[in-house]
Amino acid sequence: MKKPKAKILVVEDEQSMREILGMLLETEGYSVVTAADGTEGLAWLQKDIFDLIITDIKMPGADGFEILKKSQELSPDTLVIMITAFGSMESAIEAMKLGAYDYIYKPFKIDEIRLIVKNAIDKRRLSTEVSLLREKIKTTYEVENIIGKSPKMQEILRLVPKIASNNSNVLITGESGTGKDLVASALHNLSPRSDKNFVAINCASFPEGLLESELFGHMKGAFTGAIQNKQGLFEVADGGTLFLDEVAEIPLNLQSKLLRAIENGTFRRLGGTTDIKVDVRIISATNKNLKEAVASGAFREDLYFRLNVIPLHLPPLRERKEDIPLLIEHFLKKYSDRKVQFSGSAMNMLINYTWRGNVRELENTIERILLFTESDVITEADLPAEITEGLKEKRHLPEIADGIDLEDLLSNIEKWYLTEALKITGGKKTEAAELLGLSFRSFRHKLSKYGIK
Repeated sequence: MKKPKAKILVVEDEQSMREILGMLLETEGYSVVTAADGTEGLAWLQKDIFDLIITDIKMPGADGFEILKKSQELSPDTLVIMITAFGSMESAIEAMKLGAYDYIYKPFKIDEIRLIVKNAIDKRRLSTEVSLLREKIKTTYEVENIIGKSPKMQEILRLVPKIASNNSNVLITGESGTGKDLVASALHNLSPRSDKNFVAINCASFPEGLLESELFGHMKGAFTGAIQNKQGLFEVADGGTLFLDEVAEIPLNLQSKLLRAIENGTFRRLGGTTDIKVDVRIISATNKNLKEAVASGAFREDLYFRLNVIPLHLPPLRERKEDIPLLIEHFLKKYSDRKVQFSGSAMNMLINYTWRGNVRELENTIERILLFTESDVITEADLPAEITEGLKEKRHLPEIADGIDLEDLLSNIEKWYLTEALKITGGKKTEAAELLGLSFRSFRHKLSKYGIK
């Protein structure tokens, strides 16, 4: 069955006119709901979200202006076309002033209705796409291409087009900063769904209640602050791809609802009473071990299997050092119009650095170097202190023959790594603990032990 082009509500008290509009729009491939008067129309607005509303102005119960006002209150993105009697120019002008998309006169022409509705739906779709594009532009880390000549990256480059052509769900794993979001975007762009929306959400950035609303939407009054109906990201991604970044952070009680949506392709908005059916491919990503989360009871095993149909692991930058010069060249072109190059010794230092923050840390470092360096040849002296000092400390460990204080030496090394992890993560202790493979409690204890703030 072909998916409807859009969902339209027709509010018209004249039965013959209502039936003609309903049949015409259904013939054009739209999903149509009809209401016999303004009161019934208002009831439908409380129950569902529509792409377009066509409403008569003069009706018993509630007039078209009330329909327009309530639609703007509950679903501001929904467009409204007003029907008015021929010659009632004042009503038409008033409707446009109040925010109506367009108006038509009775008796109307069929071709005129077709064109106005088509233009309205096109405008609605374009508005949604622009909103998604603006959200995408806001993201802080984007690379135009997946870059790498190392064997591990070559294998990923080989797999991505094959996985993209498949419709199965994908779970991307890897440390923070390895480019999981980049791969997710590539999987969508190379897939048969590329002409539909790619919708990304960071599951860790929303409180539990708001995350459910973001994913599934809500109806007005579903919770405090729900002042209008809202589409969820599952609806926005219909026909396309939904990228669940940091999926391990989804609360346990919300995981069951996510599982139902994935298994059945249906869900309900918060406060809603009707099931909504969608066709969405799920790509998820995490820097945590989901198998361990399943074993500890923090993540549902059935959901894990639904997400992990096709696993894809991204290696950390320290395991593909031969890719570092290629990435540096890419970031030099991205952040500078000058022809800049690194000296041999500076390049070697960058290649041999640990890069706990992976590609993201490398990109930020290159951007910072270019900001503070005017020379076209970047030397060791131009590199950040955390890189040069860190490598020097690792190169100049004392010889055992000279006699050493092992406890003191190990303490200094531990302090250096604790401080370095905090620098890389911008002071975020949870992420720093993850970089060092420590529990948050153990990490906090060590900071207190060495007096690190």
